[in-house]
Amino acid sequence: MKFKDYWKYIKYVLEHKKNVFKVCWSKGMYKHAILHDMSKFHPKEFFAYAEWFLGPHGIKLKNAYTEEQITNGESILSKNYLACKERFDRAWEHHYKNNPHHWNYWVREDGEPDIIPEKYLDQMIADWEAMGIKFGNTAQEFYLKNYKKINLHVSTRIVLEMKLFLNDSPIHNYAHTLEQFAEKYDEKTYNNHFGYIKEKYGIDTYKLFKS
Repeated sequence: MKFKDYWKYIKYVLEHKKNVFKVCWSKGMYKHAILHDMSKFHPKEFFAYAEWFLGPHGIKLKNAYTEEQITNGESILSKNYLACKERFDRAWEHHYKNNPHHWNYWVREDGEPDIIPEKYLDQMIADWEAMGIKFGNTAQEFYLKNYKKINLHVSTRIVLEMKLFLNDSPIHNYAHTLEQFAEKYDEKTYNNHFGYIKEKYGIDTYKLFKS
């Protein structure tokens, strides 16, 4: 990779930090506004991230070839991609293990999630909101589109959905997650309560949970 590529990545990280700073500062999260994602400048993360997102053997290869072509491990192309991905995976693991605003930080070795303190939930939402400034989506859309990938303790999920203004059931003393409501209700009853989510964000959550 050329210096200009690393500089481009630095600018990308700084832009994200600027957006997080704006979101966190507006919410009174002053310390996190400054310290968010500082580990991305650590050598264990910086070079692998830059090479994965901007180098010739990461995302660019992934988007240019079929999965079979780049993961068979036989061609030079494949070997370069797999080596780049392995470096990025190690960097990503270093990142989330050192940043409790990522839900992954709270998943134990056995795969079961611990409850995330509200402080870090607020930081996670701020991160999603800042990404939305860059990519034009909301924290709610990010959460719903990645719902099945995000491994959360049920208590954490209830609080998170309330903070995202998707589910106010805790206020009414019968707290469930959206998915639990979808299991409990038929489609018509569910949409009577939560149909506004589809109207506002274009995501049919009942079908999402049933798929």
